[in-house]
Amino acid sequence: MDASGEHGPEESGTAPRLFVFGLGFSALALAERLKPKGWQIAGTCREAEKAQALQARGFTVHRFDRDHPLPDPRAVLAGTTHLLSSVPPDGGMPSGDPVLDRHGADIAVLAPGLAWAGYLSTTGVYGDRQGGWVDEASALTPSGERGRRRLQAEQAWLALWERHQVPVHLFRLAGIYGPGRSALDSVRAGTAKRVVKPGQVFSRIHVADIATVLEASIMRPHPGAAYNLCDDDPAPPAEVIEHACRLLGVEPPPALPFDEASLSPMARSFYEDNKRVRNERIKRELGVTLAYPSYRDGLKALLAEGK
Repeated sequence: MDASGEHGPEESGTAPRLFVFGLGFSALALAERLKPKGWQIAGTCREAEKAQALQARGFTVHRFDRDHPLPDPRAVLAGTTHLLSSVPPDGGMPSGDPVLDRHGADIAVLAPGLAWAGYLSTTGVYGDRQGGWVDEASALTPSGERGRRRLQAEQAWLALWERHQVPVHLFRLAGIYGPGRSALDSVRAGTAKRVVKPGQVFSRIHVADIATVLEASIMRPHPGAAYNLCDDDPAPPAEVIEHACRLLGVEPPPALPFDEASLSPMARSFYEDNKRVRNERIKRELGVTLAYPSYRDGLKALLAEGK
């Protein structure tokens, strides 16, 4: 029984099985949390070397991308009770989502036995709000191609719920950080940039809190729902770098005006959107208490853990 008094799927008498399309950073955090609780975990990745590493950790892993669909999908997916996709859209036809384009029909067949399905999207679907607040009821007005692809993918996943009763949930993730992927790491590596764009803020989420929200949703399914996954403290990116430097006891890199910063096209595109993201729904509906409500809490914990 979980903290809410509800019975989790691992208490139903049969081991639940989670299948993950894209067993990467965020999805792996959930898989590693569920596996010790008796869950069967299987999933996909694109590289053979990574597949071997995941198999060595006790996961069943298959190769998958748009050009390499699962060779026997019905057999691979058999027995799946919970399904998660973290595979980003690639613009391919017809939906732009490689999982649905290759295996949407196979997932639909699973519907009678699926208790929960999740799709990891991004807060980029809200577009630019010039620093204003958004929540799950806000209009979806993506400002760039990546955001438009995400919205198209969300709609394709929701169509599985509407047409085939696949119990789809959408999770809109803010900027993800965690062990090996934080401002501490970029400062240590000497690659951190203190980019200053007046008024610019980003929302963030620690990878452990992503796993907390996903597990809470599994315990309290609400098909068709969308949830924002972010902390309570949207902040300017330069402020986060400065705080990481204080924690490490080093001087921060020089301030760089945004127009003068040599950023990759991908990095620069993130600055096209400026918004603050509300997270009340995960607290109200799923009973989530964030372990890291601010980047300050998250970076402090990572440093204490030596990560």
